[in-house]
Amino acid sequence: MKNSKVKLAPASKPIGIWIRVSTEDQARGDSPEHHEKRAGLYAEAQGYKVVEIYRLEAVSGKSVMEHSETKRMLADVKSGRIGGLIFSKLARLARNTRELLDFADIFRAHDAALISLQESLDTGTPAGRFFYTVIGALAEWERSEIADRVAASVKVRAQLGKPLGGKPPYGYHWLEKKLVPKPDEVAVRKLIYELYLEHRRKKTVARILNEKGYRTRSGKKYVPKVVEDLIRDTTPKGLYRSNFSTRRNTGQYEEKDESEWVFTQVEPIVREELWEECNRILLSQKEGVRTPGPLPVHIFGGVVRCTCGRKMYARKRTGKYVCETCNRKIPAADLEAVYHSQLEGFLLSDADVAAYFEGADGALAELEDRLQGRSGDRDKAAKDIDRLYELYLAGEVPKDGFGAKLAPLEERRRQIEDELADLQAQIDVGKIMKVNRDHMRSEAQTLHGRWNNLTDQDKRDIVQAITEEITVGDEEIAIRLQYLADPQIRAQGGTERVGSPLG
Repeated sequence: MKNSKVKLAPASKPIGIWIRVSTEDQARGDSPEHHEKRAGLYAEAQGYKVVEIYRLEAVSGKSVMEHSETKRMLADVKSGRIGGLIFSKLARLARNTRELLDFADIFRAHDAALISLQESLDTGTPAGRFFYTVIGALAEWERSEIADRVAASVKVRAQLGKPLGGKPPYGYHWLEKKLVPKPDEVAVRKLIYELYLEHRRKKTVARILNEKGYRTRSGKKYVPKVVEDLIRDTTPKGLYRSNFSTRRNTGQYEEKDESEWVFTQVEPIVREELWEECNRILLSQKEGVRTPGPLPVHIFGGVVRCTCGRKMYARKRTGKYVCETCNRKIPAADLEAVYHSQLEGFLLSDADVAAYFEGADGALAELEDRLQGRSGDRDKAAKDIDRLYELYLAGEVPKDGFGAKLAPLEERRRQIEDELADLQAQIDVGKIMKVNRDHMRSEAQTLHGRWNNLTDQDKRDIVQAITEEITVGDEEIAIRLQYLADPQIRAQGGTERVGSPLG
């Protein structure tokens, strides 16, 4: 097989190099210069432009977040001065797991790439971005599954009468694992219902409470929303409601379906008639008030085109993607079904691509063999230099002739070192491509199987990450998915024929 370097499409991305080599590493011959050269050659192979080098030589990796070079690097990421950071391995970035996660969050928030040569990870490549998108979506799905299991156990515990813990409602406290009235709050809780029955205005009740010097349990002034929540709570009439809300990713709580609620008998602190009348007034005031629902998430927004060349946009009312020029339409559900079926073959079935990967793997193995061979040559050159020096110390090589004999040996070792760094950079590129490919194949299969469990927003993120274009015709849909394993193979085209739904 003909030897050739891996050539990649230029990325023109400003990049930084991170060098942290401890004192112990340097004592073992692991020099900062070697790491810098290896990272520089990888950047050159990828078409990146090195604009900054961050040096933390002889610095422990236990905690680096407060180091001045770390702060300088993060400032450059946030300002956009660098679009990524190359380092030899994750342990060189930081050994503290929490700091590694913090680095990942910061880089992801500013669309910057983390490039670890040892772990063959480059989040700046299309495959890396896709990998993070899918992993994030599937992780969210797993968290939802765990949350559902936890919620189910909460309901069972509540039905069995077991204490659930948590913050007790205002007017009550936990005493020996039971919810009982709290004497210093009971009077205020009663007063809220009496004031609302008299004035029928939440804002007025909040104002009166604040003027009288009352404050919430956290020491804040009362506001209408707090007054409403306290009035609606069923605990004061003797029914403690649990398992009625859940916390979403936004950090906000929302109510579950009433079928999920669990009520437990507790000691009441207001008359049931008073509670019912206040809630009847509250409900009547809300009737006729409409609140806007959440904005729809259009999964394929921005990537769907008509065969006439115009983009197609989703209409909320009809649920169809429409071309305003020729009025061609396709239901969003039909388009999603076609896209879902296309995912099954993504990165899995193209024979030409399989042949390319086979050749790439062979080239990578050949590079590794050459690296091993040249490493032996470097060791031999080093031994030749040591032997010459020993002869000089023994007086067998004259002083005048020592320099002349040493120079070609040093030049040979330098040439071998440069070639080794170049070979290592090519291997780094190849390994990252291979790891991305393997992850892509695995995640594509998982993604296809779990597609229907993902949220619309997760689906949209994935579509935007891997889709070049979707073209809709009268009887077919052409889907172009980015072929993410190598920039030279930009897309894998797929065409699906459909029937009448296209109209």
